[in-house]
Amino acid sequence: MDGMRKALLQAESVRVEFGPLVAVRDVGFELAGGELLGLVGPNGAGKTTLLRVLAGLHAPTRGVARVMGKPVLGEHELVRHHIGFAPDTPPAYEELTIAEFLRFIGYAYQLQRDEIEERIDFWLEQLWLVERRDSKIGSLSRGMRQRVTLARTFLPRPHVILLDEPLSGLDPGGRVQLRGVLAALRDQGCAMVVSSHILSDLEEVSTHVAIIEHGSIKRWSRTDALHAHDGHRRHFRVVLLEAPEAEGAAPGAIAGADAPGVVADEQKQGGIDYRARLAAIDGVTDVGVDGRGYTFEYAADERAASGLLRRMVLEGWPVASFTPAKSGLEEVYMRAGVKQVD
Repeated sequence: MDGMRKALLQAESVRVEFGPLVAVRDVGFELAGGELLGLVGPNGAGKTTLLRVLAGLHAPTRGVARVMGKPVLGEHELVRHHIGFAPDTPPAYEELTIAEFLRFIGYAYQLQRDEIEERIDFWLEQLWLVERRDSKIGSLSRGMRQRVTLARTFLPRPHVILLDEPLSGLDPGGRVQLRGVLAALRDQGCAMVVSSHILSDLEEVSTHVAIIEHGSIKRWSRTDALHAHDGHRRHFRVVLLEAPEAEGAAPGAIAGADAPGVVADEQKQGGIDYRARLAAIDGVTDVGVDGRGYTFEYAADERAASGLLRRMVLEGWPVASFTPAKSGLEEVYMRAGVKQVD
């Protein structure tokens, strides 16, 4: 490990068995402060079980989870005070108001009264709960209860934060708000693991992504390297200029549209089928077209991409832009071929 990078959270060969079922299969990784791992996978893949082990709520069959270098179970159990865990179905005292519940949590962590009130005010504002401060938790919608759970998790200022599907009950505005909160906590030096099926939101705040299937991590990647799905190829997008009108043609007509074998559709410009020309280039695959834009897969090497662009220009292609297209997490997840767990 880099001497400048100190792990706050470690999983060492964590395995969890329920009789013949292996829920988590020898998982190992570590996260330093300022790193957020997006944990994705189908229902039943082992995400929740792994999070519960990391939080010290479930003993692994073998292996160990460490926070700040100490095992989360056993004689160093006080280390769990540095862990914040929000389950998918959060428990709460329904007869308490939001403020009363958060005050109870603050006292449970032995915080001082003034500090508790200051933190309650802060998190109620951050999570859009100020107007519901004195509402009983039992009267809240699922989305509001989700916000209360997040406030309860963040209030003690844990070093390690574990969130199980925190975005699922939130409306679009709440999701935007939470993404901002997660990014701020990440940038303040927390180590975080967040599981979610809302991959677009997760991609926006994660520094790392792990795809889990049948209890095993199938793929681990830095988020900024997702586009390199096999290390050798990547997606590109080339946009062509509008084709000039043919002399004497009606305004807006595509040159050559009436010639035999020429179809006036979005795949042809000026009577030239650029999609077919692109697909015929050696090494180009998966060609798609959207108006003037063409997407395709090609060698990830910069020299190869530069050579392809040079070829297009020399052959007279009306290139307006040529850029690598970053694959999103959803595309990477589908390419991984993860099977749904029954």
